[in-house]
Amino acid sequence: MNKAEQSARLAEGRVIRLPIRRMGINGEGIGYFQKKVVFVEGAIPGETVLARVFEEERQYARARLLRVLKPSPRRRKPPCPVYEACGGCQLQHIDYPFQLQLKRELVEEAFFRYTGLKDLPIAPTVGMDDPWRYRNKAQLPLKRIDGRVKMGMFSARSHRLIETGDCPIQHPEVNRTLEAARRVVEELDIPIYDERKHTGSLRHLVARIGLQTGEVQLVLISRTPALPREERLVKRLRECLPRLASIVLNVNPRRTSAVWGERSRVLWGAEAIREVLDGRTYALSAPAFFQLNPEQTVKLYDEVKRAASLTGREIVVDAYCGVGAIGLWLAPEARRVIGMDTVPEAVRNARENARRNGIHNAEYHVGRAEEWLPRRVSEGFRPDVVIVDPPRTGLGGGLIDALIRAKVPRLIYVSCNPSTLAKDCARLLEGGYRIRRIVPVDMFPQTSHVEAVCTLERDGERE
Repeated sequence: MNKAEQSARLAEGRVIRLPIRRMGINGEGIGYFQKKVVFVEGAIPGETVLARVFEEERQYARARLLRVLKPSPRRRKPPCPVYEACGGCQLQHIDYPFQLQLKRELVEEAFFRYTGLKDLPIAPTVGMDDPWRYRNKAQLPLKRIDGRVKMGMFSARSHRLIETGDCPIQHPEVNRTLEAARRVVEELDIPIYDERKHTGSLRHLVARIGLQTGEVQLVLISRTPALPREERLVKRLRECLPRLASIVLNVNPRRTSAVWGERSRVLWGAEAIREVLDGRTYALSAPAFFQLNPEQTVKLYDEVKRAASLTGREIVVDAYCGVGAIGLWLAPEARRVIGMDTVPEAVRNARENARRNGIHNAEYHVGRAEEWLPRRVSEGFRPDVVIVDPPRTGLGGGLIDALIRAKVPRLIYVSCNPSTLAKDCARLLEGGYRIRRIVPVDMFPQTSHVEAVCTLERDGERE
C-alpha cells in the first residue's frame, strides 16, 4: 500500500467532520473524505456532520452520525416513534418537498453514471398532497419472544424485530387488521416459525385493503401446508375482523428470507378482493402484484398513457403485466393489448379484470416476457408500443435484444430502481433508442424508493 492509499484509509472508530453533498440510493447522506465516498445514515445533503466510521472498504466507508454541526433547514422531527430503529422508512427526518427534489436527483445521477448523459428531459417528481397512511398492503414477520407473539419490521441489516405498532405510512385498516390477527394467533397459541431452527409454522401476516371497495384480504404465510387449530383460527379472525372478505394460507416451506411461497389455499371467502381505480375494477388474488399506493398509481398510469400517445391503431405489449392494470388502462385507446406474467393467479385476475371492465381487445398469457417476446419477434411479430414494468433487477438481456431487434417504435419503461433503469437504458441507447422523457413518481413517501416512467423511441421512428 503506497502513502496515498494509507492516507485515504479511514480506520474503524475514527471520528470525522463531513460535509454532506448528496443522497444515496438507500437514503443515506453522502460525503467525501480524502476523496473517499462516506455514507452516513440520517444525514441530509447540505449539512455538515460529525460521524464515527464503523466500516471501511477500498472504495467507500460507512459512518454513524454523532452530531449535526450545521443542520439543514429541511430537517424535521420524524413523527414515528420507532423511525430510527425500524428501517422501513429512511426519509421521515426530511421535509416532503425536499424528499421529492432528492428523488429526482437520484434518477438524474443514475442516468449520468450509466449513460454519461447530462441535461436529460427529467420532469419534477410527482408527489402526494398528503404523504401519509397511503400503503394498501403490509407483510410483517412474526417472532415469539418471552412467550409473546411479536410483529413488526426487521431493523436495517439485521433480523432484530422492531414492533411498529400504528405505522404512519400504512392505511389504518391495514394496521388494525394485522394487530387483530396477531392477537388471535397469540390467543390460540399458533406455532410461530423459528428461522434459526427452521421449526414452527406461521412466518408472516399479510393484509391488503381495496380502498374503494373496503374489502380486506388477510394472508397467513406458513412453513407448513396446514396450521394447527385452523378452523378455530378462521372463526376467530372472522369474529374480530368483520371487514374481511378473504383469508388465504400461503405455504413457504423453504429456509429462505423470501416471504412468499409458490402455493396458496383459500381458507375462507373469495380468492380475490376488488379495488377500483378511476372507474376500473381490479380483482387482486393473494400473490398477485398490485401497486401499494392507489392514489399515486392513478398518476403513474396516467403518465404511462400520456407517454404511449395511442391513436386506436396500435398493438400494445404489456410485459410483466401482473393483474393487467396498466394494459387495461390503455386498452380503450389501443387496437390490441397483449400481456404476460409468470404468476398464473395474476394472469387469471387480468383476464377476469378485462371481462369485468368490458374490455374485449386485451389478452393475457402465462409466461416470462424474456421468453415470450423474443419468440414472437422471431416469428415476425412487431408491436407498436411495449410497456415494461419489471422487478428491481430490471430487464433480461434477451428481452432487451428482442426490443432492439423488433425496432419497437415506442418503449415505456416503468421502473422501481433508478440504477437498473439507467443501466438497461444504456443498452437500449446503443441499440438505436433515444430518451424522450423521464417522469419520477413518488410511490413511497418517507422512503428512499422512487418510481420512474421513462419513454424511449427509435431514432427517426416518431416525432
